[in-house]
Amino acid sequence: MKNILIFCGSPRKGGNSDLLCEQFMAGAQEAGHKVEKIFVQEHKIAPCLGCGYCQSHEGVCVQKDGMETMLEKMIKADVLVLASPVYFYSVSAQIKALMDRTVARYTEIKNKIMYYIIAAADPDLSHMERTIECFRGFAYCLEGSVEKGVVYGVGAWNKGDIKGSPSMAQAFEMGKNV
Repeated sequence: MKNILIFCGSPRKGGNSDLLCEQFMAGAQEAGHKVEKIFVQEHKIAPCLGCGYCQSHEGVCVQKDGMETMLEKMIKADVLVLASPVYFYSVSAQIKALMDRTVARYTEIKNKIMYYIIAAADPDLSHMERTIECFRGFAYCLEGSVEKGVVYGVGAWNKGDIKGSPSMAQAFEMGKNV
């Protein structure tokens, strides 16, 4: 049994990336894994200030907004799932703030199995690589991280457009096969 932590970076519940997260979670739970989904928007994580306070204070951030709890969960998890809608071929501000704020303790986030989930209006998979590279850049900084899969939820503009798409089944199967 693996401890799986899903970070949904959508600003809206029930959005396309959130629905894909739900499918991943359902598959992982069916396989017997412990899964927690965190809707990042609910935690109001502020952007990193770049002040360096954490570097001189043993990983403690000067901002007090719940990121400390997120870091603890990330350190303890076996699997990290990062999910985001695609905004201008990058990730949402919510998931980017989460990734940036790990700077306080990112060296403790080690040996993670990584999965990425994106939802985009553009149906062209080749255009999604810019967004996935953002996730890969983050994972590159985490010692021992290994990418295991990507769910490309493309061609979904309006809330719920992803329902019935092949990416929904793909997300479920990926979660099931963690």
